[in-house]
Amino acid sequence: MVLTTHLPVLIVLLPLSAALLCTFLSKIMGQLGKILVIASLAASFLCSAGLLYQVFQTGEHTIHYYMGNWAPPIGIEFVIDPLNGILTVFLTFIALCTSVYCICFVQNKSFIQSGGFYALLGLLTVGLCGMTLTGDVFNLYVFLEVSSLSCYGLVAMGGKRSVLAAFRYLLIGTIGASFYLMAIGLLYALTGTLNMADMAALLQGQMHSPLVILACACLVGAFGIKMAIFPFHIWQPDAYSYAHPGASALISGAMSKVPAFAMIRFFFFIFGIRHWIIEDVTEILGILGAVGMIFGSLMAIRQTDFRRMLAYSSVAQLGYVALGIGIGNLYGVTGSFLHILNHIFMKGGLFLIIGAIQYRFGIVDIRHFGQLHKKMPVTCFSLVIASLAMVGIPPAGGFFSKWYLLTGAMDRQLYIYMFVLIASSLLNAVYFLRVLEKIFISPASAELSEKGKVPKHLELPLTMLIPLLIFGIGNIAMGILNSGITSNLILPTLQGVF
Repeated sequence: MVLTTHLPVLIVLLPLSAALLCTFLSKIMGQLGKILVIASLAASFLCSAGLLYQVFQTGEHTIHYYMGNWAPPIGIEFVIDPLNGILTVFLTFIALCTSVYCICFVQNKSFIQSGGFYALLGLLTVGLCGMTLTGDVFNLYVFLEVSSLSCYGLVAMGGKRSVLAAFRYLLIGTIGASFYLMAIGLLYALTGTLNMADMAALLQGQMHSPLVILACACLVGAFGIKMAIFPFHIWQPDAYSYAHPGASALISGAMSKVPAFAMIRFFFFIFGIRHWIIEDVTEILGILGAVGMIFGSLMAIRQTDFRRMLAYSSVAQLGYVALGIGIGNLYGVTGSFLHILNHIFMKGGLFLIIGAIQYRFGIVDIRHFGQLHKKMPVTCFSLVIASLAMVGIPPAGGFFSKWYLLTGAMDRQLYIYMFVLIASSLLNAVYFLRVLEKIFISPASAELSEKGKVPKHLELPLTMLIPLLIFGIGNIAMGILNSGITSNLILPTLQGVF
């Protein structure tokens, strides 16, 4: 009973403890630190699943956990509702899959490389889960920095070109963090509190203040940079392309989604959509999202490096999330949040795929993928499913988030947004069909020569193959479970806002 009471803090505490011990234990016994981090992420996933179940057992569908039994607004609290509950389940799940997937990449590495890698992986998970669960705006900043610093390290571990990409990411990410600090400083000056619920109540009579307008501008800059939406995306293509191939799935699948969720929390749950300032800010976000969807898709078409194609595709996909925020009604924000969940599986799975191709053949150029399906059938199966989900072909999950976005745009008669949604999906089809054409139709490539150690009768080691298959099936499962997720988790929570 005591254990279940402390599930919110255990989600963060278990991987944090394992990450801090990882390098030291790796020095004592090569595999021990890695095993500890993987076990802690598995336990964190089980805790998050148990916590989501607890949310449904409460009458109000909300759980409050006070750190040190200090009640807010003085103390720091974790607040768990269906939205951040399911997002935490997804985050810990992708972190667990990534940690298993990475085993082959760090095998036979030094204890510093192996232990340091898994320590950073654990810390990244800590930061992402902490940002998702916290009910305190400054505590969110602390976890934002934990996730950012660990992400910089994981990007830098990708090789020679990755160091410069990590440094550029660090500089621009620091600007984003500074914008966020300025925003919460302004809001604290206005309300005298850092607790989200308390701040939301105190702001309602002060939304006319110029400090609110300035804080909103800072938040757009902060989360825009962290999400990598157009035009704040300049750090992202290099960071995603040159990051450690084992960690790219977690970085691309989760790192930009939590700031997107934080943006939804600020503009809809703290500020409230019913004020003209927030309506104008979200409209700006919608315009940036629409432009980013087209820009990212066009840039993706131009790429021959599969990693870079996926990076620009993420600029477009985060545009969908911003567009849903810009639509600003129940269906638009539902589509936005559902696309966050779908994108974790879609883009996370795609970066697992390119990492697997790198591991086995050492190639990332799409032009060298000829007849890849004959040597990596399971990998190509997952690629087909993820591609269909990205384009928005049912029954894959990507179709349903786009459907909600279209419904929201239609409800508000934003026909230009409807046109952009359809055009962006068609552009998605162009660059993913090009990849599939290379894999299934083009002549066999001479570059498909073995680089990694592959077991007999298997295209990849099982630790890589199983996560790939899980994410491929997950994209279909997200479509099948769409109705249950939206009707039981997303819509009931958002209906209180709209």
